[in-house]
Amino acid sequence: MYICLCNAISDKAIRNAVRQQNVRSIRELKNFVPVGSDCGKCVRQAREIINEEISSLPPIINVA
Repeated sequence: MYICLCNAISDKAIRNAVRQQNVRSIRELKNFVPVGSDCGKCVRQAREIINEEISSLPPIINVA
């Protein structure tokens, strides 16, 4: 599904950025995907997808 119509950014592209680039915010996402750079209507939905994807990732266990 397209999230950003202005730049043709899909939810899959956002999810991949979260998994592969360790994206945790819209600011970080903008370094990899031009989301929210035109009209800005997609920012809220992109943030929801980032949060969804972060919550579905397995927890990181620190080993000393």
